[in-house]
Amino acid sequence: MNKNKQRMTSKRSPKQNRRIFGQWLFFGAIVVFGVLIIRFSYIAIGRHVNGVNLASATKQLYTEDQTVAAKRGTIYSANGDAIAEDTSTYTIYAIMAKNQRSADGKALYVKNDAKAARVLAKYLSISYKQALTTLQKGNGKFQIEFGTAGQNISLTTKKKIEAQNITGLHFIQSEARLYPNGTFASHLVGLTASKNIKDSERTRLTGSMGIELAFNKQLSGTDGHKTVTKSGYQGTTDSVKKVKNGNNIYVTLDSKLQTLLESKMAEVEKQVHPKTMTATLMNAKTGAILATSQRPTFNSQTKSGLSKMWRNLLVEDTYEPGSTMKVFTMAAAINSGNYNSNITVPTGEYKIGGKTVPDWNTAGWGNITYAKGFALSSNVAMAHLEQTMGAKTWLKYIKRFGLRSSTNSGLANEQIGSIQFTYPIEQADTSFGQGIQITAMQMLRGFTAIANHGKMLQPYYISKITNPNTSKTTYQAKTKVVGQPVTSKTAAAVLAHMQDVVYKSYGTGSAFKIDGYRIAAKTGTAQVSNGTTYETGDNSYLYSVVGMAPAKNPKYIMYITMKQPTLNDTSASEDMAEIFKPVMQRALDEQKASETKTTTIKMRDLTGKATSAAQTTAKKIGVNPVIIGKGAHIVKQSVTSGTVLTRHQRVILVTNGQMYMPNLTGWSASEVADFAALTGLKLTTNGTGYVTAQGISAGNPIEAKQALSVTLK
Repeated sequence: MNKNKQRMTSKRSPKQNRRIFGQWLFFGAIVVFGVLIIRFSYIAIGRHVNGVNLASATKQLYTEDQTVAAKRGTIYSANGDAIAEDTSTYTIYAIMAKNQRSADGKALYVKNDAKAARVLAKYLSISYKQALTTLQKGNGKFQIEFGTAGQNISLTTKKKIEAQNITGLHFIQSEARLYPNGTFASHLVGLTASKNIKDSERTRLTGSMGIELAFNKQLSGTDGHKTVTKSGYQGTTDSVKKVKNGNNIYVTLDSKLQTLLESKMAEVEKQVHPKTMTATLMNAKTGAILATSQRPTFNSQTKSGLSKMWRNLLVEDTYEPGSTMKVFTMAAAINSGNYNSNITVPTGEYKIGGKTVPDWNTAGWGNITYAKGFALSSNVAMAHLEQTMGAKTWLKYIKRFGLRSSTNSGLANEQIGSIQFTYPIEQADTSFGQGIQITAMQMLRGFTAIANHGKMLQPYYISKITNPNTSKTTYQAKTKVVGQPVTSKTAAAVLAHMQDVVYKSYGTGSAFKIDGYRIAAKTGTAQVSNGTTYETGDNSYLYSVVGMAPAKNPKYIMYITMKQPTLNDTSASEDMAEIFKPVMQRALDEQKASETKTTTIKMRDLTGKATSAAQTTAKKIGVNPVIIGKGAHIVKQSVTSGTVLTRHQRVILVTNGQMYMPNLTGWSASEVADFAALTGLKLTTNGTGYVTAQGISAGNPIEAKQALSVTLK
């Protein structure tokens, strides 16, 4: 049987076998090809393979989902000067790995340690020796950094280092906050810190104190997202979520008054070295804080001094106010019908419940009226008033004046203070500001009732908030009455007593007189408590003063505290007057000037106008035009149309001709920044305040990208 099979098989010729194999191969190829056609048709129509959407997957290869970071809102002064705004800083690092080269073969690592160290020492706060040691220790590592010396580098410094062409030095850009005025209500304005964003390599600036913290949500904005399609795939960019930049905040601080206050505070601090010191100027008719500062303070830009004091003394520090409390004692007694101008009381000391209330003049002044006792700052006279009122009535007025409740400032860690009011001696002590702990903001709020016909106002420091995405104002501050502890008649009577403090021969406030203006004031001296007992010695007091002017109908209130100064040949009142008088006088002078002129000016659009016509128009509306260039037409202006300005505010107008340098003396940091932005100059500043020197002399021609350095003071 096997033989028969062999014969049958062998009957086919090789040619026949090849033909049959070819036929099977042909039909097999047709089947495979058919399957492939069906499969490709399915993919082409359905665009799915194993559950994967091919169209989506292909798009992902050529598209990128990007986050568009929101710009943090700018904080402006009442004058429109930027006092906190976004900028960029850089961190420098050095690549040390010798195998790191670019695509074209150029070295990306540090080739010469000594040369790199010299450049770093020249432009950073690091010595040549430190820089060289750091570089040498980094040999064998991929990359190294230079600690705090290599962080927060400005764009100007970065460019100077790059100009040295040192291989291996590289930079990382970071979002940063610019505080161009340096020391400028630093604890109120606040600071930001860079924090990592969850599930991201990016960072975000977040408020860490002051307004930056209190209004962090409004300032932060909302990031946007966009899908970028790379070249070769339709070449489009699809916005998925539009970025919303943070809101801009306008504070009530007046730039000129604030700068003057900082200057005077610094002078007095240098003279008497107080442990702490505060000063605040407030609009008595609105509650707006026009200037405020404290010592110790810090430079917001450099952070110098920050380690000395983190607390905002305006709301976070409680203290016994001393004799400025007598303003409220007199008001309470008069308003409650317990004040008799005719009776007299003995002074020197007063026994209450076996305890003694002493006067600062232990011998006393004999029998005196309450009015004279107030001007002399007699503790005994005020204790008699408290006893006459009764503790229940007095406590009611303490609460009416808001001295036991929060001012709702919105600032972090605000305190409400405390009071010792159980025993008769404790109740009497509070009448002259001992045994009660308050904040400076509480005192200021209470004082508004005396200055404002009995109506107590809410202190505030934000004037408005605007949305840069819609150009709309989202918040506008309004004067808010938060109580009426006394009548208008009582407030007027207290103001009259406060004038006695300044103008009576025996008054304690003669140092606060200002030529041309009538001042109402009350001084204060309180022993400093260490928590259990009172400190002793010449440097154990907290001195204070509250002043209101003009005395009969105050426009301004200024309150100063000075804790444990080292007094020299001057009195505490004379030292505080060095702050009070120049700041209060400037405020009064500006108020007087504004009352005789139009206060509201709206900027017009002058671009496109003939230069001479634009200059004439600017002067007519009341601003001070500075013409840059000798062109025939205006092409740029520093203030946008519709912006509300103060009279004689400087406005920069750039023409279409050759630009020439103006005299920048007296310009603010923000005005110089606007000028540089308009003209394309590369600006570097040194110092804070107003321009005293400039690198390009007035009258010289200037070109875009030219370097300009200015010194401010």
